[in-house]
Amino acid sequence: MIYINNQKVTPEHFPDGTLRLHLTPVGEKANIAWQYENNEELIVLYFTVKHLRASGTSHLTLHMPYIPNARMDRVKNDDEVFTLKYFADFINSLQFDSVIVRDPHSAVSLQLIERITCEDIRPFITKLCDTLLTQQDVVFFPDAGSCKRYQGYLNHNFIYGVKERDWKSGKILGLHVEGTIPPAPFNVLIIDDISSYGGTFYHSAKKLKELGADKIWLYVTHCENSILDGELIKSGLVEKIYTTRSVFTKQHPLIEII
Repeated sequence: MIYINNQKVTPEHFPDGTLRLHLTPVGEKANIAWQYENNEELIVLYFTVKHLRASGTSHLTLHMPYIPNARMDRVKNDDEVFTLKYFADFINSLQFDSVIVRDPHSAVSLQLIERITCEDIRPFITKLCDTLLTQQDVVFFPDAGSCKRYQGYLNHNFIYGVKERDWKSGKILGLHVEGTIPPAPFNVLIIDDISSYGGTFYHSAKKLKELGADKIWLYVTHCENSILDGELIKSGLVEKIYTTRSVFTKQHPLIEII
């Protein structure tokens, strides 16, 4: 979904499937907000920016909380396409005055996208910790990467997971927990940046329950709609999933936008 100054752009299509857009000129300055849903929005964004420039808009800001293609931040084989680099090239070609993102999945994004600014997500995380946890409870990071990313935000003790994975299939087989585990029962807030089907958090919550966890909550900055098709959402292991308004566009009683 793309918005110009809080007004939603609603694409239409000709019979052959090509886009038909109606956009009203907005003056010298415009803020474009992009809540990613699909790749067709790339061409909608391109046409939108070109139209605004032709209509006299000289100052454009892109608010893009979720960075598409951020997972493909490197290539190891000749047949792999470095999609993040080419996506960044596309965004750069539109010459925004500022590109505002939230909790990018890869630091490579920050190197590739010009005039980029990261929103501060510390208030989201610290408020959740202070609201949900006591000093006897813990924060859990699913891996060392998320531990390194977020531990500086915390006033609470934390533990982290080490995944056991089948490297041929990529399937998570389980995990073990590093750090000082408090006496049972204790409550846990799991923190990470992104969830697709929620498999990592499903295995994390199962293990934490085995170790004596009572209530478990999950915070992910970017919650993809595909989480609704995973094991976590129907497992009963978590009390609530908190996320930001970035890429989740559905509704579910277990998921709360903060």
